[in-house]
Formats: sequence, C-alpha cells, structure tokens
Amino acid sequence: MSPSSQVFPVLWYEDHVRLIDQNHLPTSYEVVEISRCDDMATAIKTMIVRGAPAIGVAAAYGMYLGAREITTENRDQFLIQLEQVAQKLRETRPTAVNLFWAIDRMLKTARQTVGSVSYIKEVLLSTAQTINADDIATCEAIGAHGLRALPQTPAQLRLLTHCNAGALATAGYGTALGVVRSAWQAGRLERLYADETRPRLQGAKLTVWECVQEGIPVTLITDSMAAHSMKRGRIDAVVVGADRIAANGDTANKIGTYSLAIVSKAHGIPFFVAAPLSTIDFKLSTGEQIPIEERDPAEIYQIGNTIICPPGTEFYNPAFDVTPADLITGIITEHGVMKPAELMQLQTKQVV
Repeated sequence: MSPSSQVFPVLWYEDHVRLIDQNHLPTSYEVVEISRCDDMATAIKTMIVRGAPAIGVAAAYGMYLGAREITTENRDQFLIQLEQVAQKLRETRPTAVNLFWAIDRMLKTARQTVGSVSYIKEVLLSTAQTINADDIATCEAIGAHGLRALPQTPAQLRLLTHCNAGALATAGYGTALGVVRSAWQAGRLERLYADETRPRLQGAKLTVWECVQEGIPVTLITDSMAAHSMKRGRIDAVVVGADRIAANGDTANKIGTYSLAIVSKAHGIPFFVAAPLSTIDFKLSTGEQIPIEERDPAEIYQIGNTIICPPGTEFYNPAFDVTPADLITGIITEHGVMKPAELMQLQTKQVV
C-alpha cells in the first residue's frame, strides 16, 4: 500500500481493522492489520495508533473485536466479559479521554441493546463505524469553525502547531491540522511552522509528512525556536490539539504545549486549542485532576539506535503537560469556538 493525500489511520476493512503504523513514518508507510482485542490494546499502548480522537476510534473497534471473541450466548455473562475487555483497553493510555469516552459509549450501547448476543455484537460494530464516520465529520466542522476564528489580518497567515493533531491523530482530516487544512483550502495560509515535538518527534515525523502529502507549505523548527520565531514576527497564531480538557478549560496536550502557550501570551499571539467535544472531561473541574502519563525514558536517552547521554543519567519523561485556561484564546470544537469559561454550555451536547 502506498500513501496518498487522503489519510485514514484507522479503517475497518472486511472483518478487521487497518492501522497506519505511525512508528515507522516518515521513512516507511506500513499498515498493520488488527483482528484481536489484545493486538488493538498493544497498538494503542505502543503508539502504532496515537492522537486522542484516533485512539477513541481504535478503542471502539477494540471493544467490538473483544466482543467478537466472547463465546457465551448468555447476555449477562456476555456483558460481564465485555466489561473485562473494556478494562483491558482502559489501561493502555491514561491521559487521552477519548479512549474512555469511546469505551463507555460502546458499553452503554451493549447494555441498552435488546436482542441476542449475536445481535448486540452486530450493533457494536455498527456503533464503532458510526464513531469513525462521525469523527471525520467532526474534524471538518472544527476546521470550518477554526478558519473563521483565525485573525483576519494578514490575508495570508503563518500558523504554528505542536505535535501532530492531523489526520493521523483522528479518523481523518484532523483537529488543529484540520484548521490548517481549511485555511490552506481557503487561500488564507502562507505557511505552517511545525515544532519537531521532542522526545518522540511527532511534529517532525507526522505533521510534516501530512503537509508534504498535500503540498501544504511547512517549515520545521525545533521546540526551542518557537519564541524566537514569534519575536521575529513569523507567527500570526498558534493552533494545537488536546488529549483532555477539564470543565474549566485547562487543557492537557503533548509536552511542550504549556511553554508554547506562555510565549504566545508574552508576544500577544492568539493561542487556540482544537478538539472534539468528546475530548472535554466534564467530570474534572480543573486540569490539576488530569492524569499525566509518564513514558519509557528510552524516548529521551536515545534517538533511533544512538544513545545521546552518558551512563548514570536520571530521567523524567512526562508525555503531556497542562495549559491553564487563562492562556487559551479559544477552544475550537465542532459546535463552534468557545472561551474556556464557556465550555460548560456544551455539556448537554456531549453524546455518552
């Protein structure tokens, strides 16, 4: 399979799921076929699939795959075993709330569906496919709302993003990169600046890869060059994604986002967060309650097979940080652009 400008990182095909293995991009485009729940859990944990919305879609399919493996025809026993499947998937990535949202929606669907176990399984597959299709439509709506929220001057904008919140992080199109795509299609984008995003380099490997596929002008910078680029007048607005948003608007995103928000405010540059409604965790009042995943220190001490620090070095590798709501200009969802303090107005619109 060869890449194209239309990127679908999670795709149901015949009787299994196809995932783009994002660990091999940009040097190699490889597709992994997933037919078992255990394999889907591994794919999420090892970041074959990553990005909060894409993880949610993958988890929904994982729930179906797990349901398909349950052999009992007794409804009560089936639901008990399906909860065990859900717990296995919950343990893969603690920060991305879309994972939990999708799992809970699949469990609720199973409990509310009247009929045989075989019929419940059919409904679960249909529900996962709906979650998949809805995410693409959601991202396109985010792109349209985000385009209208961007500064009106200059006519052509220079945007900055961090990590990858593009098609690869969703079912397709993207959240933050969806806004970039919409600006490009509308003739309003001069250039995208992409932070490389240490330590896993999702900006360099994934965001730039997506832009190259579509011919979007992109310039790669290291994370530490963002403030300098702003001071030199190269950046008109910042758009990033999110893995979890608390009810007050505090936002967890890839490590380095918080410092980017600080320097954006220091330079008077609008800082937007683009994410679907499912990323908002209304059960958490502030970002202090968001669990922060810590990952393998190997992500820091080596690049590829090259060790970059001396033996005896100690490591701290949080995968995310939390940006306080007061640093965020607006949160772009499929329902429009909200000030962080206005998010609670959306609670009744969230599908659970």
